[in-house]
Amino acid sequence: MAISYNALAQTLQGRSTCFFFVPKALCIKQRSRSTVVFASNDKNIIALQSKVDNLLDRIKWDEKGLAVAVAQNVDTGAVLMQGFANREALSTTITSRKATFFSRSRSTLWTKGETSNNFINVLDVYIDCDRDSIIYLGTPDGTTCHTGAETCYYTSVLDQLIDDEASGEKLASTTLYSLESIISKRKEESTVPQEGKPSWTRRLLTDDALLCSKIREEADELCRTLEDKEEVSRTASEMADVLYHAMVLLSKRDVKFEDVLEVLRKRFSQSGIEEKQSRSK
Repeated sequence: MAISYNALAQTLQGRSTCFFFVPKALCIKQRSRSTVVFASNDKNIIALQSKVDNLLDRIKWDEKGLAVAVAQNVDTGAVLMQGFANREALSTTITSRKATFFSRSRSTLWTKGETSNNFINVLDVYIDCDRDSIIYLGTPDGTTCHTGAETCYYTSVLDQLIDDEASGEKLASTTLYSLESIISKRKEESTVPQEGKPSWTRRLLTDDALLCSKIREEADELCRTLEDKEEVSRTASEMADVLYHAMVLLSKRDVKFEDVLEVLRKRFSQSGIEEKQSRSK
């Protein structure tokens, strides 16, 4: 017995898809633009259909059947873009794991990346406390904004208030990524001759031995806050020093902090022992 379930999505380039919470053995294949067929009569699948329907019913769609849908980078926390989703768009996102929205101007569904190949691969979907807005949490394939910017948010209102002609090229960044941006600029500047005393970051970028010695020194001081039972504020301070110097090393190696976070995320479902054993010698 095959169960046809029309509410759950749209074909994405004819690929097989699978729900976040469906075992791979029960993965589905979409046979048409609007129909999903489960090749099983398992009671769990029937219950799953009911759960998805109930979820969609509980969302507070506006008078046009829409809700705000925000795409966010799971590793950096960056808000990538904002669009609108209707019932079918959310179903398609759950099914395909690709961020899908409803175009109000064209009155049709659209999947981010369908023309640029810069898809947003959705790892989870969140609904806010009022159930009237949605977050697609995932990883982007390349840039998100049609302008070529990493995200659609790169114009600071405060900068504009200070200077009407301020360039809109300042990505909305968390503290950690603002620091990474500053280090990156110092790295670019380090290739240009400078008069006067160089900044500490520039010195670190141009002296590998100094950089490595500082990382070891700061790591030792962090450990001593535990061993000597120092104030917790000292632990935070020493950890900040470790992070800063480690991020300078990452910049030297052309490694983004986002890459580090991706590695950590992939280890969530793996024990530390298994992870170490899987590393290449």
